[in-house]
Amino acid sequence: MGRVLVVDDERGVQESLRLLLKDEHDVAAAGSVDEGLRALDAGGADVILLDLVMPGRSGLDMLRELAERGDGPPVVVVSATRAIPPAIEAMKLGAVDFVTKPFEVDALRIKVRQILEHSALEQEVVRLRDEVAGRSRLGRLIGRSEAMRGVYRTIERVAESRSNVLITGESGTGKELAARAVHELGPRREAPFVVVNCAAIPETLLESELFGHEKGAFTDARERRIGRFEAAHGGTLFLDEIGELPLAVQAKLLRALQDRTIDRVGSTQPIPVDVRVVAATNRDLDREVAAGRFRADLYYRIHVVPIALPPLRERREDIRLLAESFLARVRAEAGRGPSRIAPAALSALERHAWPGNVRELENAIERAVALADGEVLELADLPDEIQQAARGDLLREEVRAGRLDLDSAVGRFETDLIREALARTGGNQTRAAEQLGLTRRVLKLKMDRYGIRED
Repeated sequence: MGRVLVVDDERGVQESLRLLLKDEHDVAAAGSVDEGLRALDAGGADVILLDLVMPGRSGLDMLRELAERGDGPPVVVVSATRAIPPAIEAMKLGAVDFVTKPFEVDALRIKVRQILEHSALEQEVVRLRDEVAGRSRLGRLIGRSEAMRGVYRTIERVAESRSNVLITGESGTGKELAARAVHELGPRREAPFVVVNCAAIPETLLESELFGHEKGAFTDARERRIGRFEAAHGGTLFLDEIGELPLAVQAKLLRALQDRTIDRVGSTQPIPVDVRVVAATNRDLDREVAAGRFRADLYYRIHVVPIALPPLRERREDIRLLAESFLARVRAEAGRGPSRIAPAALSALERHAWPGNVRELENAIERAVALADGEVLELADLPDEIQQAARGDLLREEVRAGRLDLDSAVGRFETDLIREALARTGGNQTRAAEQLGLTRRVLKLKMDRYGIRED
């Protein structure tokens, strides 16, 4: 509910606007410019409805004073004058719109609602920028849920220490971002941050990648090569998906962490290394240890300080912040695209299950920006699975509220699914039926029932 300040010397207009807006907004009234400014100073306002012609100081005088103050609420001029010059002057002084009396009731109500919604979105963006700026040392981690605040506190406490850190969480939760934040907040921030994706390197090459090799150590070793441990000397080594390491490499990693030395493949000369290890996994390492797939001694060596990143479904209050942040970044990189997200699209994003977590949300926004046409990212721009879930939720709400009976809801849902299957298959009914788990005959019967044309 927004606060609307009506500044008009006519009591009848004040009362009309109060009755018009009172169901949705808190409405205050003032009979002159000076009274309006005092009311603004005392209680503030989210939007001002301002008459131009009043005894004493005019509405243009109030606009000039608001412009001098700066950062005032949006002003809609509501005046009986139809002269063009005053309207132009009002817009130059910062009025967002000009409405002539007598005004259309529904149009003015909608206008006020839209202005307040736009202001709320702008304020949210400002808050997001301030929050990101205030936490710039935490890199690209975004969120103000209690779960994420706990993560920030742990990162800030552990960053200055030498302790090894184990970051756990589902795929796509931002484990590498958390690892970078640990590095950048600590005393090693000027030294290298070296990333090793243990799941992406073939088992036969892992030992060489981590510890390096000497010339001639194996068939293709044509020259000496330093490994990731040496490359990270003085800095941080991030071992992503450490649960994928084979037991043989785990043993050599444990020795490196205990002795702070490494041996290149093909050499027996120990090389001292000063490396802080931050590891990450989406596996349950307790279970892996119990199953004999992960060494218990290595687990205790890396599990000095645990940081558990929550899945996105457990911090839904952060979805809007993340989506707005991704939208701003993608728009800036592309030099085009929507500047805001429609309420229906935001609602769908907040309802989605996000099995791929933050990475899935980021990809969804990037795809939507590529498809969007206009200043607003709409529900129709989002991936099909998000749209379908949103439509299903809306149908459930309408049935629960008694606005739609069950048969109609089922019919609408089936119609959407059939149309989408036909669109995906280029109108091929046999393939569409296969995708829907139907026979072609049943699909044709449903198309006839719902009036879906064959073309």
